[in-house]
Amino acid sequence: MFTRRRFLQASGALLAGCASAPRFASDPFKLGVASGYPTPDGFVLWTRLPGVEDPAPVRVRWEIFADDALRKPVASGDATAEAEWAHSVHVDMRGLEPDRPYWYRFTAGDARSPVGRSRTAPAAWSAPARLRFAFASCQQYEQGYFGAYRHMVADEPDLAVFLGDYIYESSWGRDHVRKHGAPEPYTLADYRGRYTLYKSDPDLQAAHAAMPWVVIWDDHEVDNDYADDRPEDGMERAQFLQRRAAAYRAYYEHMPLPARMRPEGPDMRIYTQLGWGTLARFFLVDNRQYRSWHACPRPGRRGGSNTVDISNCPRLDAPGRTMMGRAQERWLDFAFRDSHAAWNVLAQTTTMAQLDQLPGPGRRAWTDGWDGYPAARERLLRSMVQRSLSNPVVIGGDVHSFNLCQLKLDFDDPKSPCVASEFVGTSITSQAWPPERMLQYLPDNPHIVFAQSAYRGYTRMDITQKRLTADLRAMESVQTRDAACRTLATFGVEEGRPGPVKA
Repeated sequence: MFTRRRFLQASGALLAGCASAPRFASDPFKLGVASGYPTPDGFVLWTRLPGVEDPAPVRVRWEIFADDALRKPVASGDATAEAEWAHSVHVDMRGLEPDRPYWYRFTAGDARSPVGRSRTAPAAWSAPARLRFAFASCQQYEQGYFGAYRHMVADEPDLAVFLGDYIYESSWGRDHVRKHGAPEPYTLADYRGRYTLYKSDPDLQAAHAAMPWVVIWDDHEVDNDYADDRPEDGMERAQFLQRRAAAYRAYYEHMPLPARMRPEGPDMRIYTQLGWGTLARFFLVDNRQYRSWHACPRPGRRGGSNTVDISNCPRLDAPGRTMMGRAQERWLDFAFRDSHAAWNVLAQTTTMAQLDQLPGPGRRAWTDGWDGYPAARERLLRSMVQRSLSNPVVIGGDVHSFNLCQLKLDFDDPKSPCVASEFVGTSITSQAWPPERMLQYLPDNPHIVFAQSAYRGYTRMDITQKRLTADLRAMESVQTRDAACRTLATFGVEEGRPGPVKA
């Protein structure tokens, strides 16, 4: 039977056969290589050929090896880099052995890429003894070098999880060490240029080449504080959706994403789940594309965040407000129901725990985070409880601070039990509040067990059947490329006992 799948395979082979194999005036692989989304039998391979001016498709050869000496080939094939997709390549590889490393490279014309290392996930019903992963977020190019990735690579994690703000559309902050060199992006060419700049960083390239990644976005991949189809600056809806379509397309072109995530105009489904045998399951969600508009924006604005006294913003508590959209909420609830993993990691973008920013009586809330969507937060946490989700752990970024919290159904009740553990990681480079500002809020937020905004870095996690251990990795500086990194603190979560505890 000539199925649709076989038709697409035949069409791809025909197109690859028609593609050119040119000579290049400069290195076509200067953005590096990457892999992502490991399964028990494969992963996604990625590269992109920037600077190719010929509109004809380019034939790219990919090869996978069982050894780092590249003497044991196990798979190879041809892919087509099309000008329409910025000459990017996404290979959904299948048919490999589970739970083992592989090495890969690309060839185009007379040029050969650097070698990358990836790995497959353990078989679905296997019980691996350990998983090590690292998570990171918020890498403003101008504010520092991406040296944290050099230390992450040295940790040899099985997986990297990126939690949003891979690029920044705007220039802000102080003490810049380098410049965007271009104005804020609005068009597809603009966003492609911004990704090309960020991906030129050698430490970021090395981290992509060293391990498979999974990624979600936050706001700065498009525009600060956008919510669904509404930006913060009053741009008309149709114009903003054109901008969002350009941003999403550039995101796909520059990430090791599976082909099923290819965008259609301003729409792109990135939420998904990933298993690591029976040890762990990751749920990656989208907190931007489907959310309700911000409640009580700043005076004179139709959208964007605000920090409000909750007594002056009754819309905050409206039961229909959603952070993820109802379709994604239902998907996540069913995914919780079906999980048989010992540990369940929800990868999302920001702090989930309540943060009262008004010392003393009353409460002040920041509307761009989960405090702006309290009914949606309660639905999500209640879903974890009702589905008897084993050892739920929420990871996030966005706020440029290490924040470790107990997640509760009722944050205003000190006796409300902790139902999940939260680990918010600091930023790779993006600047933060002074530590004193956060410290003044801690007495009113006893569920926050640790908070430190003074350092840039990442979080390293080790999971075994009985325990999760998190090392908060803090950079000495991001003003130089070769700065040292140390473990600021270590926290653990014991099986069946939610809540981070300092080791």
